Amino acid sequence: MHSSKLATEVSLPLLRRAVIENVEPQVDGGRFAIKRVVGESVSVEADVNADGHQVLDAVVCFRKAGERVWRETAMQPIGNDRWRGSFDVAEFTPYVYTVQAWLDSYKTWIRDLTKKADAGQDVTLDILAGAELASAAATRAQKADAQKLLELSAELRSLARTDRASALAHARSQELAQVMIRYPDRSRATTYEKELRVWVDRPRARFSSWYEFFPRSSTMDPQKPGTFRDCAQRLQYVADMGFDVVYLPPIHPIGRVGRKGKNNSLQVSPNDPGSPWAIGSVEGGHKAIHPALGTLEDFKQFRQRAQALGLEVAVDLAYQCAPDHPYVKEHEEWFAHRPDGSIQYAENPPKKYEDIYPLNFESDHAFELCQELKSVALYWIDHGIRIFRVDNPHTKPFGFWEWVIAEIHRTYPDVIFLAEAFTRPKVMYRLAKLGFTQSYTYFTWKNTKQEITELFTELTQTPVREFFRMNLWPNTPDILHAYLQTGGRPAFITRLILAATLGANYGIYGPAFELLENRPLLPGSEEYLESEKYQIRVWDLDRPDSLKQLIALVNKIRRENLALQSDRSLRFHPLDNDQLIAYSKSSADGSNVILVVVNVDPQYTQSGWINVPLEDFRIGPGQRFEVHDLLADARYTWQGSRNYIELNPSKIPAHIFKVR
Repeated sequence: MHSSKLATEVSLPLLRRAVIENVEPQVDGGRFAIKRVVGESVSVEADVNADGHQVLDAVVCFRKAGERVWRETAMQPIGNDRWRGSFDVAEFTPYVYTVQAWLDSYKTWIRDLTKKADAGQDVTLDILAGAELASAAATRAQKADAQKLLELSAELRSLARTDRASALAHARSQELAQVMIRYPDRSRATTYEKELRVWVDRPRARFSSWYEFFPRSSTMDPQKPGTFRDCAQRLQYVADMGFDVVYLPPIHPIGRVGRKGKNNSLQVSPNDPGSPWAIGSVEGGHKAIHPALGTLEDFKQFRQRAQALGLEVAVDLAYQCAPDHPYVKEHEEWFAHRPDGSIQYAENPPKKYEDIYPLNFESDHAFELCQELKSVALYWIDHGIRIFRVDNPHTKPFGFWEWVIAEIHRTYPDVIFLAEAFTRPKVMYRLAKLGFTQSYTYFTWKNTKQEITELFTELTQTPVREFFRMNLWPNTPDILHAYLQTGGRPAFITRLILAATLGANYGIYGPAFELLENRPLLPGSEEYLESEKYQIRVWDLDRPDSLKQLIALVNKIRRENLALQSDRSLRFHPLDNDQLIAYSKSSADGSNVILVVVNVDPQYTQSGWINVPLEDFRIGPGQRFEVHDLLADARYTWQGSRNYIELNPSKIPAHIFKVR
């Protein structure tokens, strides 16, 4: 018994002669899932080969994660033993996929038979061998096809001895080919040793336009903080600009102990509201609303008003506490202590954040802490929130995020998590692998043609794209880049168009952005002067120099062009001026093509010659074609691959061309 079992175990690999290697896409050898949204396709490639000269066949096998029955789609060879096939994730549920390959006896037989017949050789025995293959296939076929195969087998046997020409014609007939191909012998097929996973998100994970504003600044009186009712009135302004996600910084009570004053000063006046990220006070913690903003009912009405306008509300998930947060009194064991017994406040030496206590995930009570933090997210989910912008996730353990996101997605797969992780690339990538839906990027600091090209080539044309979805922000409450400080209005327009067209997901922090706020706290600083993080700001939304109309136009262009609603098709194109950058995106079926050219020099007019990839755009070498500038509503007729561009930053420093 033991010997027989061992012999069987040894013999099975010998029978499976097809080899499957280098299956893509997969993330870290299948440790993590790739990401798609409903309706997208997964293109699978693999190296498939075998010993000898028999014909190979291969399929992509896929199924919904909860199903048992596999579906499959054929793979095709694309050269050098590389094969490719694809399947669509048609439903909002996780999928599983793998690859199977086998030596196809029928395809090998018909290939060799054709060669011998064309060479004038006697193929009688070969035709009889084909008859045997048909008989064997009948045992695998459904009833009607089985009967057909038996009839074809009998005809081949009869004709092989009486009418070789007719026998050969029958052997090479489409009738036989069609039925034989349906029932290959896969008893010795090789299946790739891993079942790979696809996490499927709702469409907003792939395409969204975010607008961030501070609720307390939705007021016309700096001494009177804005409320959720005031915010509800501002939503029409946001909707009119074409955004679909409105993101609010923390809406919770703000600590009084260690509170910072204007411009992050240690000198605090009684009216200073403090930083919203210093969460918690005697009024409550992460499950409470700041009393000045209103009640939970007011928040509900604000969210309902947003929904009526086509806006989804995102809130901040910031796992940190002010010194007077209820957690500090009730669970002192959740915080790290210094040698003198005091609780350790947050630091990024030499910076000190005395108004914030970080949580200690290495305490003996970490499990209880993690359960509580999960309950915070679930609390806001219960109140209608399905998008979280997560503050500084790279300062919390990777294991925590993998656990808590999986726990939430188990019940609420529609929840979107945006990682605010301005940190090292591999750390950002790890967070994305663990489950974060989208992530901030280094875009804010990439302002030259070379920097932009290198960053976005990595994010869209390497394996990173299988798990990392970028969300591009030209400014945030923490970051006022020098490019915006010194470039004036053209710099803001340039960064807007780059963010909105390079990325299917993008956002702005307003009204600071559309009102061209560019005053730094100090020379060389990226902090805003009079930052909203520490004070209430009154904004004149009707200023004549506002970019709100341009923003509305750009968002309209995004909504009307499928090419701009995903990132995988992004390609950069040669242009003989380093101050001009050109790139394109196209829809999956190629029917919508957008070509963008941007002047990254905010001071001077720049010109150059662009090389248009005619073949990629399905344009013949001598064919005339129209490019419609959707920003200026101007149309140009081009011919050939080389065309002239000139952009004046004092006007609109960019073209968004629809290629017709």
